[in-house]
This record gives sequence, C-alpha cells and structure tokens, in this order.
Amino acid sequence: MKKLGLVGGMGPESTLLYYRGIAFGVQQKLGREEFPPLTVESIDMYRMLNFCARKDYDGLTEFLGRALDALAAAGAEFAALSANTPHIVFDRLRTRSPLPLVSILDAACAETQRRGFTRVGLLGTAFTMEGSFFRAPFAAQGIELVMPAAPEREWVAGKIAAELEYGVVKPETRAGFVSLLEQMRQRDGIQAVILGCTELPLLFQEAAPPMEVLDTMDIHIRALVEEIVR
Repeated sequence: MKKLGLVGGMGPESTLLYYRGIAFGVQQKLGREEFPPLTVESIDMYRMLNFCARKDYDGLTEFLGRALDALAAAGAEFAALSANTPHIVFDRLRTRSPLPLVSILDAACAETQRRGFTRVGLLGTAFTMEGSFFRAPFAAQGIELVMPAAPEREWVAGKIAAELEYGVVKPETRAGFVSLLEQMRQRDGIQAVILGCTELPLLFQEAAPPMEVLDTMDIHIRALVEEIVR
C-alpha cells in the first residue's frame, strides 16, 4: 500500500471524516482487517482563509507547500488537500509540491461525467462558489455549474463559517438548505448539486437531500482509497 499524506484542519470536522473514511474504505477494499499507513498535517484553517481573502495566492501556495514538505519528510508517497477551497492554488501547488497530488476537483468532475450530469448546482464557501478555479475543469468537459443567487451565496457561506465548520447542524439550517436546493431545481433546472465544501455533507447525515448530490469529500475519499491500494 502507498502511504498517503493528508493536509487537514480545513476544518477539523471534515478531517475526522476523511480519516475514518480512508481507514475503513481501505479495509473494505482489501476485504481484511488492515488499516493503511497515513500521516495528517493539520494546518490553521483561519490562516488559509486569510490568504484567500487577501488573494495572496503566492503566500497560500507556500503555506500549503510547507505542509506538503512535512508530509514528504514523514514518508508520504502522495498527498491530498482535505478541503475544496485551497484548491484555488492547486495548479501552483502541484508544481511546488514534493509529492504527487490527487485533486478533489478532478475526482468530482470525473464522477459528474460518469453519472451523466450536464447542469449541476454548486454550494460551497464564497471562494468556491465565486471563483473560476472550480468551474474550469467542469467547463472543459461541457458541464455547466450553476451558483445560487448572490444573497443565497452569502447565506450559504455564512452557515458554513458560523456553524458547519464547528460541527453544528441546526434543524432550521438543514431546512434552509433543502429549500434552497428545491428552489434551484425549479428555477435553474439543475439535475443534481455538488456539495463543494467538505462540511456540507454533515447536513444530510440524518436526513436525505431533496435531490441527487455529488459529495466531493466522499468522491475524493474513494479516489484516495484507490490510489492507496493501487
């Protein structure tokens, strides 16, 4: 098995889900009681978001690059970022990285193609919903990503930052997301929705979403499991 290096902490709740999903995903894939070698380098989510807010992409690349250096020093053979937002500098980081990287965006795009969707909604942080980095690989494959309206984007980003990043799932927040997805289906004609923040799946752990979803974290975990056992 290959040893994975995971850049975590963006935020802690999703890092826990990554760890569990990878460990048990490998065990299930192998069909025996065995866990994979894995190192997590946990970074400060707030520093990462501050780099994004200032559009200091050189600074963000170096910040994440140092985490990858630490993972390489710990013996990792390949690496991944456990969040969507820092993929804003993925192309730069791939050049800077001492390790091969597995992209959450590439994995999500491939799964969207596999499932035959051509028009899908996108929810995530403000950086993810409003930046071009997420849309680009999908557009290259002829897949249209539809964002919520500006007030809706502000609401989504606020709920992620104030609640979901801390593992807080309020019934009224879940209901608000369900209502938003139903509006986007009727208004925008989306076939499915991409949960483009690794905390968003927390909303649907105890209740089914109102439409088909592409959970980027789950998709990424499955891609990482495949790379570990390859």
